Amino acid sequence: MPTISQNDRVLVTGANGFLAVWVVKSFLDKGYTVVGTVRSEAKGTHLKKIFKEHGDRFQLAIVKDITADGAFDELVKDVDAIAHTASPFHMEGEDPQVWIHPAVNGTISVLKSALKNGKNVKRVVITSSCAAVQKAVTEPQTFTEEDWNQASIDEVETKGKDASNIMKYCASKTLAERSAWEFVKEHKSEISWDLTTLNPPYIFGPVLHEISKPEDLNTSAKLIWQCTQPSSTMTAEQLAAPAGEWIDVRDIALAHVLALEKEAASGQRFITSTGAFTYQDWLDIANSLSPSPLKRDVPKGVTGAGKAAKHNVKFDTSNAAKVLDLKYISAEHSLKDTLEDYAQRGW
Repeated sequence: MPTISQNDRVLVTGANGFLAVWVVKSFLDKGYTVVGTVRSEAKGTHLKKIFKEHGDRFQLAIVKDITADGAFDELVKDVDAIAHTASPFHMEGEDPQVWIHPAVNGTISVLKSALKNGKNVKRVVITSSCAAVQKAVTEPQTFTEEDWNQASIDEVETKGKDASNIMKYCASKTLAERSAWEFVKEHKSEISWDLTTLNPPYIFGPVLHEISKPEDLNTSAKLIWQCTQPSSTMTAEQLAAPAGEWIDVRDIALAHVLALEKEAASGQRFITSTGAFTYQDWLDIANSLSPSPLKRDVPKGVTGAGKAAKHNVKFDTSNAAKVLDLKYISAEHSLKDTLEDYAQRGW
């Protein structure tokens, strides 16, 4: 499949989100023209301001409901690629459809429009998640792109609203990504473009999107804010426990560009992860920075205790390294930039 090149037009959905703003920036910095969708004119004001220097290479489009049939019909007519990032990531609600409906239907809506009107579209890249890959394990297991989190779907189907919210979220990501691959398979003879998906874990790093107070940080970024607060109530045991894997927001944003540029990325899933972490690891780094970007104390916990954590869940990222040639920002670099961002905002 042909890939995109500089000066091509890329549609980025949900352009005002934590990750999506960095995705937009990555494409603009590489010389692409970006059409970014937001739900209202007001949600695009901040984007116009921060991307003003790029002139008409950044354009806004209003899509009030990404799940509506035909929502992207006009927008896909003159773009060369699509980066679909819009999907809910929160832990609030009872009905599983709060997560599943927008995740699945938003994804299918984009693909339907691309099928119908995307005559110039060469590739669609979808932001999925490691939540669509991994499942809970009691023994060490390394997950690859061949794995799917069927357990989350089973729990939601069995328990409904009584399923845990994390499983509802995981099910939404799994179902949305599966629906995309199934759509491509079903319409293989009709489409002129191909599909790539990216599966990141927790996404950390500095903020570009519009936000006025730390309480409004998105779910993943808020985790770092909370653990570095003097008022944090996390125990030493909680701080030193395995907490998952992570990637800097700038790395996964760049991965969207690479996934559209690399011919060999066609038809592939990519797990993109820097590595495992404990919250103690982040506190150790924060307390080692000299001078500290912050004008306040950061909890110390038990220095070095995170190094003894036994991380059962691991991800094989060799495919992203080989095909995308993706490099990763270090934890020290990521946290320093994050804390500097806090300081500049007076947090």
